[in-house]
Amino acid sequence: MSSATGSGQQPRVVSGRQSELLGLLRDEGAMSRVALGERLELPRAKLTAELARLVDVGLVQVGGPAASRGGRRSTLVHLADDLRVLGVDVGATSVTVAVTDGRCEVLESRSEDCDVRSGPAQVLSRVAELADVVYAKASGRLIGAGIGLPGPVSFRDGMPVAPPIMPGWDRYPVRDELAGRWGCPVTVDNDVNAMALGERHAGVARSLEDLIFVKVGTGIGCGIVLGGKVYRGVAGTAGDIGHIRLDDFGPACACGEVGCLEAYFGGSALARDATTLARSGRSVALATALHDKGVLTAEDVGTAAAAGDFAAANLVREGGRRLGHVVASLVSFLNPGMVVIGGGVSRLGHSLLAEVRSAVYRRSLPLATGNLPIVLSELGELAGVTGAAWSATDRAFSPAG
Repeated sequence: MSSATGSGQQPRVVSGRQSELLGLLRDEGAMSRVALGERLELPRAKLTAELARLVDVGLVQVGGPAASRGGRRSTLVHLADDLRVLGVDVGATSVTVAVTDGRCEVLESRSEDCDVRSGPAQVLSRVAELADVVYAKASGRLIGAGIGLPGPVSFRDGMPVAPPIMPGWDRYPVRDELAGRWGCPVTVDNDVNAMALGERHAGVARSLEDLIFVKVGTGIGCGIVLGGKVYRGVAGTAGDIGHIRLDDFGPACACGEVGCLEAYFGGSALARDATTLARSGRSVALATALHDKGVLTAEDVGTAAAAGDFAAANLVREGGRRLGHVVASLVSFLNPGMVVIGGGVSRLGHSLLAEVRSAVYRRSLPLATGNLPIVLSELGELAGVTGAAWSATDRAFSPAG
């Protein structure tokens, strides 16, 4: 981002109480002083002092009467209107950049095709250009940025670690480069973790403490939220379900192994199998699409299946069944409150969802699935940028140390 849009001096949060207060205003919206004091269990004098400090550094504004609860009306407290956060979602074949307000509500966003294999210098340069575009349309004070990447990430170090589909990215200092460019704190996470946070903050899984988010795109991954926090594992590879082996003699996978779930049902695998069906003449719809376009995608499979093409519908059924078997194991092991399916391939829609549900309900314990919703993502392509922004505010609202 250009220096003209840099944030300059960052507002400082100096106590855990201030951090809690900011998090509550982010997640709940404007609140009265009385309600804030009750939720945080703070005496009036302490709350007043903490609010005064946050107003002084420009993170909070006070104004407008709250709803009457009898007696003198309290005033509403809310996050400053000019707070801005950048959220970035880098996928294998696309990138989305958004600017949000302090509550992580998207104000402007841009998406475009982008091959992550072109390397960090080219991809991050394009991310910065898109950030300039969206920020120019919703400018304010930039307090943080978050980015999701399609591979294993060291959240602590802010860099990808040995990502299978990202040549040239291993241990590239993504956080430090973007923080230097934008002049604000930056968080770097796996893209599926960001999507899980996005759905929990503003989507179909709002406020659920325990959920799993399954992304089916070019690759397949899973974001795990336990007790309201992302579970990343020791090395940041938790939820890498795309490389669970289903068959010792299955198709080759991008990770170098064979028979992985991703090799059967990721976007690239669907395109591969669709091309085989088209060339063999077993699918008239896919053969026509291949002739017209020269190349097939997972979206073409969905279109053909929806039009009644048996071979294409069978690809969706088989892929959904395999995915459902893996998700069933996760459900039995983690007992989540919800399973959310997202990513580009999830646009196959309810035919895919039906297969996953059938496999999970059939193979998992009734006690785990009795009240378990298995649903499609509500935020779609904005799930990742929303979650990345939420992660960024978590960092920006933490005590400086």
